[in-house]
Amino acid sequence: MTTSDAAQSPNAATRAKAALKRDPWDLPDVSGLVVGVLGGTGDQGRGLAYRFARAGQKVIIGSRVAERAQTAADELGLGIEGAENAECARRSDVVIIAVPWEGHGATLRALRDDLAGKLVIDCVNPLGFDKKGAYALTPEEGSAAEQAAALLPGARVTAAFHHLSAVLLQDPDTERIDTDVMVLGEARADTDVVQALAARIPGMRGVYAGRLRNAHQVESLVANLISTNIRYKAHAGLRITDV
Repeated sequence: MTTSDAAQSPNAATRAKAALKRDPWDLPDVSGLVVGVLGGTGDQGRGLAYRFARAGQKVIIGSRVAERAQTAADELGLGIEGAENAECARRSDVVIIAVPWEGHGATLRALRDDLAGKLVIDCVNPLGFDKKGAYALTPEEGSAAEQAAALLPGARVTAAFHHLSAVLLQDPDTERIDTDVMVLGEARADTDVVQALAARIPGMRGVYAGRLRNAHQVESLVANLISTNIRYKAHAGLRITDV
């Protein structure tokens, strides 16, 4: 590289400063991305698949059994397809992990190669339940999202969509879901995509909430929301003020 080339090429610090000055609501167009939902036959997965398809995204539901995935896809309609988990991962640009916590690690280990190079959104909440109600669990890695990052070194792991009511997501009479989605990740380009996807759902907004090391408290907050919903017979979500 010549001296002239070096002068014209911004260094990392300059690029970082430019990124900080960028409008945080200047988000990419994600309308052409294929969204896969692993665990798409469960309530949360079905709800997310339905909302994204209703917003115009191409959606593929994944399950361990392809027939179960296709049955769920047929029930939801909207052009949603069903496939076995590995095929769903391979055919999708963005893959949402919405499997039960008990099967989280095993599912991701089996799909390590299929998820390489993908943008992964983990929305799993490690919770336990007893006679006192829901309570947060602490995975060895710190959070479900950090476990995903450890098991999927070739993927770009983010965390989002933890605090959404599966009832509202699946209700065809609910036109808007007025809530914020806390988005965590290591790369701004990735969290911007996730925020933009959240904004595809009417009433919803994605808000950057830090790196993956902060995912535990976001995942844990679901236990509080469950308690709120039981006491007030509600489908509570979150709003972040002043942004």
